[in-house]
Amino acid sequence: MSLDFGAKSDEKWRHVSLSTSHGSYQKDDQAHLVGHAMTAPLAAYIPGQTGLSDADQDALTDLYIRGTPANTLRAYERDLIYLTAWKAAAFAAPLNWPEGEAVALRFIIDHSRDLTEADPQDPALTAADALITQGLRKSHACPAPSTLDRRIASWRAFHRMKNLASPFDAPLVRQARAKARRAAAKPKAPKSANPITREVLEAVLATCDHSLRGLRDRAILMLGWASGGRRRSEIAGLMRQDIDLKDYAKDGIIWINLVETKTTQSGKTPKLVLKGRAAQALAFWVEMGDINDGPLFRPITRNDDPLERALSPDGIYQIVQKRVTQAGFPKGFATPHGLRSGFLTQAALDGAPIQAAMRLSLHRSLAQAQQYYDDVEITENPATDLLG
Repeated sequence: MSLDFGAKSDEKWRHVSLSTSHGSYQKDDQAHLVGHAMTAPLAAYIPGQTGLSDADQDALTDLYIRGTPANTLRAYERDLIYLTAWKAAAFAAPLNWPEGEAVALRFIIDHSRDLTEADPQDPALTAADALITQGLRKSHACPAPSTLDRRIASWRAFHRMKNLASPFDAPLVRQARAKARRAAAKPKAPKSANPITREVLEAVLATCDHSLRGLRDRAILMLGWASGGRRRSEIAGLMRQDIDLKDYAKDGIIWINLVETKTTQSGKTPKLVLKGRAAQALAFWVEMGDINDGPLFRPITRNDDPLERALSPDGIYQIVQKRVTQAGFPKGFATPHGLRSGFLTQAALDGAPIQAAMRLSLHRSLAQAQQYYDDVEITENPATDLLG
């Protein structure tokens, strides 16, 4: 059995082929997921309403692609592959549009329990084995609630793209999801085991020598921390034209123009400022690396020469991990998100107003940013000394 999702208008998105009979899937680069999710005629699901023309369908597909962050599109890709494979393994059938409530309920039940000790004849175990064979599932353990939430969110998004009601909005299915979330509730693991506070950052920066690689890594670490705790995808996505040096010679200030972030829309992201040592490190990297256009941060060859292509977000991850370990901290001590959490933690330690810190971190939620301040402020709470 083969399920083919064809691309329509965007050359960036290619064909996905899932072969359930062979227990494997093949993927050429990225799938045209938005196109697949939207190409079925709307008239087939909305009686009496005229379907979109091919030109309108192409335009709408292109609009979804351009208006959706790249990371979200990649998540859609992974989730569509997983959902299609699961439906084939559990029901020997392709996804339906709209999907049935019974299928949605079964999906929640199958992914809300540990199958390690399940009966060998359990259908959920059989489906899980098929997914493990295809490399889409790691083990029989209960998936993380956040993973299940994301896949359900993607499934619902695919229904919205077709202008269809989602089965996950049915009362019984919603109640089952709520119960499953509560049953699997556990403390949320931080994205970084430890925040990279100023003291930690100084130790990490000390590992950066005067080679081109060292200059690059120092600029990455300082920009990532001092500009508000940038995400690794934001650092990797910076281009030379996003860095404005017009005020550097006079005031020692560098302006950073992020196109968009996880919490801001394209063209509506406020300018960020880099000052002091961080600005110096970035300006020195631009000069010594001869970065006149193109990607700001790039891989470095063994001969200490920068390549033309950009560093990937995973490359940023590897750099942070390597430098943290070289600084003498245990393996896994901190990830790139430690730059973000460390910036906010240090702001709280230094008594900076949370609104000022959020102006740089671009947190959309005050409650989320407040968590870092709460961890610091509780140690200064007089009520913690009542027993002396």
